[in-house]
Amino acid sequence: MSNQSEFPQKEFPMESPLTSDQSRGIRSKPRPVASWREHHGWSAAASLRRLMSRPVGTLLTVAVMAIALALPLTFYLLLGNLQKMGDALGQNQTISVFLQPGQSVSSADMLAKKLRERGEVAGVKVKSPDQGMDELAKMQGFSGALHTLDVNPLPFVLEVQPKADVSADSVDKLVTEMRGMSGVDQVQDGGTWRQRLEALLGVGQRVVLILAALLAVAVLLVVGNTVRVDIASRHEEIGVLMLVGASRAFVRRPYLYAGIWYGLFAGVLAVGFAVLVEWSLAEPVQRLGQVYAGKLAIDVLPVWLLAAVPVAAALLGWLGARLVSAWQLRKAA
Repeated sequence: MSNQSEFPQKEFPMESPLTSDQSRGIRSKPRPVASWREHHGWSAAASLRRLMSRPVGTLLTVAVMAIALALPLTFYLLLGNLQKMGDALGQNQTISVFLQPGQSVSSADMLAKKLRERGEVAGVKVKSPDQGMDELAKMQGFSGALHTLDVNPLPFVLEVQPKADVSADSVDKLVTEMRGMSGVDQVQDGGTWRQRLEALLGVGQRVVLILAALLAVAVLLVVGNTVRVDIASRHEEIGVLMLVGASRAFVRRPYLYAGIWYGLFAGVLAVGFAVLVEWSLAEPVQRLGQVYAGKLAIDVLPVWLLAAVPVAAALLGWLGARLVSAWQLRKAA
């Protein structure tokens, strides 16, 4: 144990001697508020100096906590980009309605008008047989074969776009009703793919929440164990302080600030890790977006979340230090 106390009299002037009322935390005159404020300031500075005096151990502890905090942030970022990618690639895919051969333009327009009046439909595009033939002619390998055809065999096609906020069940119901409409030959829908994507995103969101809760507990344990070891290594000094009248709140206050510093530093480092992940994803996503005509762009973490992480980590550090220090001091009493 160090010969110099972590609570030197010259840095925090106490009344001499401490009365039993002061040891129980009861305010006494003179200068109760000023003394309380001075000790908080001293505790914050003393705990920070103690952490800086052992940089390797502090850095390792902070790094472990930062990785634990950065993992849910990274998964949240990846999940958000997966959802955005699904939207860009057609999470609400167009439903292709093939009319029966021989249908006229007026019949196709009438059916399209009927579908546009439905609340779950965002828009309907009518594609004529000639337009379908032109698209096939542009595809490699089809142009030569199309020249041999005397009659255009393609039907009218209605491309129905559901609204973005419509559920998968409503889209399935719409598809079923369209298949029973007069003049409709076939309906092609990517509903299965859409439902699988929505289910995958739902599972991902739940996994992120569970992971965040588990890693928050891990942060509590890391801080708690660090504070426990620190208190155990100074039990003789703490015993002397309590013998001369120091209250438990007085003794544990520097350790609470140590937990806050651990959490704050880990939160800032975790934000740095998350920003680094964003930066590493920017170039690959940009190249992928060029393939899909600029529809894809990286979805960054919101500023409010990045600002909240260090604050939440500091609170976790305080809570872990508070629980362990209270338990340790009860044992020492």
